[in-house]
Amino acid sequence: MQQTKAKDYSIFTILLVLAIAFLSPIFIVLMNSFKGKFYISDTPFLFPNGTTFVGLKNYTSGITKIDFFSAFGMSLFITVCSVAVIVLFTSMTAWYITRVKSKFTNLMYYTFVFSMIVPFQMVMFTMTKTANVLHLDNPIGIILIYLGFGSGLSVFMFSGFVKSIPLEVEEAVMIDGCNPPQAFFKVVLPILKPIAVTVAILNVMWVWNDFLLPDLLIGTEYKTIPIAIQYLKGGYGSIDMGAMMAMLVLAIVPIIIFYLTCQKYIIEGVVAGAVKG
Repeated sequence: MQQTKAKDYSIFTILLVLAIAFLSPIFIVLMNSFKGKFYISDTPFLFPNGTTFVGLKNYTSGITKIDFFSAFGMSLFITVCSVAVIVLFTSMTAWYITRVKSKFTNLMYYTFVFSMIVPFQMVMFTMTKTANVLHLDNPIGIILIYLGFGSGLSVFMFSGFVKSIPLEVEEAVMIDGCNPPQAFFKVVLPILKPIAVTVAILNVMWVWNDFLLPDLLIGTEYKTIPIAIQYLKGGYGSIDMGAMMAMLVLAIVPIIIFYLTCQKYIIEGVVAGAVKG
Protein backbone atom coordinates (compact mmCIF):
# COMPACT_ATOMS: atom_id res chain seq x y z
CA MET A 1 0.00 0.00 0.00
CA GLN A 2 2.77 2.40 0.95
CA GLN A 3 4.69 1.50 -2.19
CA THR A 4 1.62 2.26 -4.30
CA LYS A 5 1.18 5.66 -2.63
CA ALA A 6 4.87 6.45 -3.06
CA LYS A 7 4.62 5.54 -6.74
CA ASP A 8 1.54 7.75 -7.16
CA TYR A 9 3.27 10.68 -5.46
CA SER A 10 6.32 10.20 -7.68
CA ILE A 11 4.21 10.20 -10.84
CA PHE A 12 2.29 13.26 -9.62
CA THR A 13 5.54 15.10 -8.89
CA ILE A 14 6.96 14.30 -12.32
CA LEU A 15 3.78 15.42 -14.06
CA LEU A 16 3.67 18.60 -11.98
CA VAL A 17 7.26 19.45 -12.90
CA LEU A 18 6.52 18.83 -16.59
CA ALA A 19 3.38 20.97 -16.40
CA ILE A 20 5.33 23.83 -14.83
CA ALA A 21 8.08 23.47 -17.45
CA PHE A 22 5.58 23.68 -20.31
CA LEU A 23 3.42 26.45 -18.84
CA SER A 24 6.19 28.69 -17.52
CA PRO A 25 7.11 30.20 -20.94
CA ILE A 26 3.49 31.21 -21.50
CA PHE A 27 3.29 32.71 -18.02
CA ILE A 28 6.55 34.64 -18.56
CA VAL A 29 5.27 36.08 -21.84
CA LEU A 30 1.98 37.08 -20.18
CA MET A 31 3.80 38.66 -17.24
CA ASN A 32 6.17 40.65 -19.44
CA SER A 33 3.36 41.92 -21.63
CA PHE A 34 2.45 44.33 -18.82
CA LYS A 35 5.98 45.68 -18.38
CA GLY A 36 7.71 48.61 -20.03
CA LYS A 37 9.90 47.53 -22.92
CA PHE A 38 13.09 48.72 -21.20
CA TYR A 39 12.47 46.50 -18.18
CA ILE A 40 11.71 43.23 -19.96
CA SER A 41 15.32 42.43 -20.87
CA ASP A 42 16.65 43.48 -17.45
CA THR A 43 14.08 41.71 -15.25
CA PRO A 44 12.27 39.13 -17.39
CA PHE A 45 11.43 36.82 -14.47
CA LEU A 46 10.15 39.41 -12.00
CA PHE A 47 6.51 40.38 -11.55
CA PRO A 48 5.51 43.86 -12.76
CA ASN A 49 5.62 46.46 -9.99
CA GLY A 50 4.87 50.15 -9.64
CA THR A 51 7.91 51.08 -11.71
CA THR A 52 7.70 48.49 -14.48
CA PHE A 53 3.91 48.10 -14.80
CA VAL A 54 2.41 49.88 -17.82
CA GLY A 55 -1.09 48.39 -17.90
CA LEU A 56 -2.56 47.83 -21.36
CA LYS A 57 -0.22 50.27 -23.11
CA ASN A 58 1.71 47.46 -24.82
CA TYR A 59 -1.52 45.96 -26.15
CA THR A 60 -2.89 49.18 -27.62
CA SER A 61 0.52 50.06 -29.07
CA GLY A 62 1.03 46.64 -30.66
CA ILE A 63 -2.48 46.52 -32.13
CA THR A 64 -1.94 49.88 -33.78
CA LYS A 65 1.59 49.26 -35.04
CA ILE A 66 0.96 45.93 -36.80
CA ASP A 67 -2.73 46.39 -37.68
CA PHE A 68 -3.46 43.36 -35.53
CA PHE A 69 -7.11 42.88 -36.47
CA SER A 70 -6.30 42.74 -40.18
CA ALA A 71 -3.62 40.11 -39.52
CA PHE A 72 -6.03 38.26 -37.22
CA GLY A 73 -8.63 38.14 -39.98
CA MET A 74 -6.11 36.82 -42.50
CA SER A 75 -4.88 34.14 -40.07
CA LEU A 76 -8.46 33.15 -39.30
CA PHE A 77 -9.40 32.89 -42.98
CA ILE A 78 -6.37 30.80 -43.92
CA THR A 79 -6.65 28.55 -40.87
CA VAL A 80 -10.38 27.84 -41.15
CA CYS A 81 -10.31 27.23 -44.90
CA SER A 82 -7.12 25.14 -44.79
CA VAL A 83 -8.37 22.91 -41.99
CA ALA A 84 -11.79 22.47 -43.61
CA VAL A 85 -10.17 21.43 -46.90
CA ILE A 86 -7.72 19.09 -45.14
CA VAL A 87 -10.44 17.34 -43.12
CA LEU A 88 -12.79 16.94 -46.09
CA PHE A 89 -10.36 15.71 -48.72
CA THR A 90 -8.13 13.55 -46.52
CA SER A 91 -11.13 11.79 -44.97
CA MET A 92 -12.43 10.96 -48.45
CA THR A 93 -8.98 9.82 -49.54
CA ALA A 94 -8.52 7.63 -46.47
CA TRP A 95 -11.95 6.06 -46.99
CA TYR A 96 -11.14 5.26 -50.63
CA ILE A 97 -7.70 3.86 -49.79
CA THR A 98 -9.07 1.67 -47.01
CA ARG A 99 -12.09 0.32 -48.86
CA VAL A 100 -10.57 -0.19 -52.32
CA LYS A 101 -7.83 -2.78 -51.99
CA SER A 102 -5.35 -2.64 -54.88
CA LYS A 103 -1.70 -2.05 -55.57
CA PHE A 104 -2.51 1.53 -56.51
CA THR A 105 -4.23 2.30 -53.21
CA ASN A 106 -1.43 0.61 -51.26
CA LEU A 107 1.08 2.78 -53.13
CA MET A 108 -1.02 5.86 -52.34
CA TYR A 109 -1.17 4.98 -48.65
CA TYR A 110 2.57 4.47 -48.28
CA THR A 111 3.22 7.63 -50.28
CA PHE A 112 1.19 9.60 -47.75
CA VAL A 113 3.00 7.88 -44.89
CA PHE A 114 6.38 8.61 -46.48
CA SER A 115 5.47 12.29 -46.87
CA MET A 116 5.29 12.55 -43.07
CA ILE A 117 9.03 12.02 -42.74
CA VAL A 118 10.15 14.41 -45.49
CA PRO A 119 11.46 17.63 -43.86
CA PHE A 120 9.83 20.83 -45.09
CA GLN A 121 13.26 22.44 -45.52
CA MET A 122 14.08 19.78 -48.09
CA VAL A 123 11.35 20.94 -50.49
CA MET A 124 10.69 24.55 -49.55
CA PHE A 125 12.79 26.17 -52.29
CA THR A 126 11.39 24.07 -55.14
CA MET A 127 7.91 24.44 -53.63
CA THR A 128 8.24 28.23 -53.53
CA LYS A 129 9.41 28.36 -57.14
CA THR A 130 6.58 26.08 -58.28
CA ALA A 131 4.02 28.09 -56.31
CA ASN A 132 5.18 31.31 -57.97
CA VAL A 133 4.95 29.76 -61.43
CA LEU A 134 1.44 28.42 -60.75
CA HIS A 135 0.35 31.71 -59.11
CA LEU A 136 -0.29 30.04 -55.76
CA ASP A 137 1.48 32.81 -53.83
CA ASN A 138 -1.78 34.18 -52.41
CA PRO A 139 -4.21 33.27 -49.59
CA ILE A 140 -6.15 30.83 -51.79
CA GLY A 141 -3.00 29.17 -53.11
CA ILE A 142 -1.51 28.69 -49.66
CA ILE A 143 -4.66 26.79 -48.64
CA LEU A 144 -3.94 24.23 -51.37
CA ILE A 145 -0.33 23.97 -50.26
CA TYR A 146 -1.39 23.42 -46.65
CA LEU A 147 -3.59 20.63 -47.96
CA GLY A 148 -0.55 18.99 -49.49
CA PHE A 149 1.64 19.27 -46.42
CA GLY A 150 -1.16 18.29 -44.02
CA SER A 151 -2.35 15.25 -45.95
CA GLY A 152 0.22 12.73 -44.72
CA LEU A 153 -0.65 12.64 -41.03
CA SER A 154 -4.35 13.27 -41.66
CA VAL A 155 -4.75 10.37 -44.11
CA PHE A 156 -2.79 8.12 -41.76
CA MET A 157 -5.09 8.95 -38.82
CA PHE A 158 -8.30 8.71 -40.83
CA SER A 159 -7.26 5.37 -42.35
CA GLY A 160 -6.81 3.82 -38.92
CA PHE A 161 -10.30 4.93 -37.91
CA VAL A 162 -12.04 3.92 -41.16
CA LYS A 163 -10.91 0.33 -40.54
CA SER A 164 -13.07 0.31 -37.42
CA ILE A 165 -16.26 1.02 -39.38
CA PRO A 166 -18.08 -2.23 -40.29
CA LEU A 167 -18.31 -2.62 -44.04
CA GLU A 168 -21.85 -3.96 -43.61
CA VAL A 169 -23.04 -0.46 -42.66
CA GLU A 170 -21.97 0.94 -46.00
CA GLU A 171 -23.30 -2.06 -47.90
CA ALA A 172 -26.70 -1.59 -46.26
CA VAL A 173 -27.05 2.01 -47.42
CA MET A 174 -25.82 1.02 -50.90
CA ILE A 175 -28.64 -1.54 -51.07
CA ASP A 176 -31.08 1.20 -50.05
CA GLY A 177 -30.07 3.15 -53.13
CA CYS A 178 -27.19 5.38 -52.02
CA ASN A 179 -24.23 5.86 -54.33
CA PRO A 180 -20.68 5.99 -52.88
CA PRO A 181 -20.59 9.79 -52.33
CA GLN A 182 -23.97 9.66 -50.57
CA ALA A 183 -22.82 6.74 -48.44
CA PHE A 184 -19.72 8.66 -47.42
CA PHE A 185 -21.43 11.94 -46.50
CA LYS A 186 -24.55 10.42 -44.92
CA VAL A 187 -23.01 7.47 -43.05
CA VAL A 188 -19.20 7.42 -42.98
CA LEU A 189 -18.44 11.09 -42.31
CA PRO A 190 -20.72 11.34 -39.22
CA ILE A 191 -19.05 8.22 -37.80
CA LEU A 192 -15.65 9.83 -38.42
CA LYS A 193 -16.52 12.83 -36.22
CA PRO A 194 -14.16 11.98 -33.28
CA ILE A 195 -11.09 11.54 -35.46
CA ALA A 196 -12.13 14.43 -37.72
CA VAL A 197 -12.17 16.77 -34.72
CA THR A 198 -8.78 15.44 -33.65
CA VAL A 199 -7.30 16.03 -37.11
CA ALA A 200 -8.86 19.49 -37.18
CA ILE A 201 -7.38 20.47 -33.80
CA LEU A 202 -3.88 19.33 -34.71
CA ASN A 203 -3.98 21.16 -38.03
CA VAL A 204 -5.47 24.33 -36.51
CA MET A 205 -2.56 24.56 -34.06
CA TRP A 206 -0.09 24.01 -36.89
CA VAL A 207 -1.57 26.41 -39.47
CA TRP A 208 -2.38 29.18 -36.98
CA ASN A 209 1.16 29.27 -35.57
CA ASP A 210 3.00 28.68 -38.85
CA PHE A 211 5.46 31.38 -39.85
CA LEU A 212 7.74 29.90 -42.50
CA LEU A 213 5.23 28.91 -45.18
CA PRO A 214 3.27 32.21 -45.20
CA ASP A 215 6.55 34.12 -45.10
CA LEU A 216 7.82 32.25 -48.17
CA LEU A 217 4.61 32.48 -50.19
CA ILE A 218 2.51 35.50 -49.32
CA GLY A 219 5.11 37.63 -47.50
CA THR A 220 4.17 41.18 -46.58
CA GLU A 221 1.20 41.57 -48.90
CA TYR A 222 -1.10 39.32 -46.86
CA LYS A 223 0.25 39.37 -43.32
CA THR A 224 -0.80 36.65 -40.88
CA ILE A 225 -0.23 37.19 -37.15
CA PRO A 226 3.21 35.48 -36.96
CA ILE A 227 4.42 37.58 -39.91
CA ALA A 228 2.90 40.81 -38.60
CA ILE A 229 4.57 40.42 -35.20
CA GLN A 230 8.04 40.49 -36.74
CA TYR A 231 7.39 44.07 -37.90
CA LEU A 232 7.75 45.21 -34.31
CA LYS A 233 11.47 45.00 -34.97
CA GLY A 234 13.01 48.38 -35.68
CA GLY A 235 16.25 49.52 -37.22
CA TYR A 236 19.66 48.50 -35.90
CA GLY A 237 18.21 45.46 -34.16
CA SER A 238 15.84 47.34 -31.85
CA ILE A 239 12.69 45.50 -30.81
CA ASP A 240 9.61 46.80 -29.04
CA MET A 241 9.63 43.92 -26.58
CA GLY A 242 6.58 45.13 -24.67
CA ALA A 243 4.35 45.28 -27.74
CA MET A 244 5.78 42.00 -29.02
CA MET A 245 4.95 40.19 -25.77
CA ALA A 246 1.44 41.65 -25.83
CA MET A 247 0.85 40.53 -29.43
CA LEU A 248 2.18 37.06 -28.64
CA VAL A 249 -0.39 36.80 -25.85
CA LEU A 250 -3.19 37.86 -28.21
CA ALA A 251 -1.97 35.29 -30.75
CA ILE A 252 -1.82 32.51 -28.15
CA VAL A 253 -5.17 33.13 -26.45
CA PRO A 254 -7.48 32.02 -29.33
CA ILE A 255 -5.61 28.77 -29.90
CA ILE A 256 -5.53 27.97 -26.17
CA ILE A 257 -9.28 28.57 -25.89
CA PHE A 258 -9.89 26.40 -28.96
CA TYR A 259 -7.67 23.62 -27.63
CA LEU A 260 -9.21 23.62 -24.14
CA THR A 261 -12.68 23.50 -25.68
CA CYS A 262 -11.90 20.52 -27.90
CA GLN A 263 -9.18 18.67 -25.98
CA LYS A 264 -11.44 15.78 -24.98
CA TYR A 265 -11.92 14.92 -28.64
CA ILE A 266 -8.17 14.47 -29.14
CA ILE A 267 -7.94 11.58 -26.69
CA GLU A 268 -11.25 10.16 -27.86
CA GLY A 269 -10.25 10.22 -31.52
CA VAL A 270 -6.71 8.91 -31.06
CA VAL A 271 -7.78 6.08 -28.74
CA ALA A 272 -10.67 5.08 -31.00
CA GLY A 273 -8.44 5.01 -34.06
CA ALA A 274 -5.69 3.09 -32.29
CA VAL A 275 -7.86 0.51 -30.57
CA LYS A 276 -10.43 -0.18 -33.27
CA GLY A 277 -8.10 0.30 -36.22
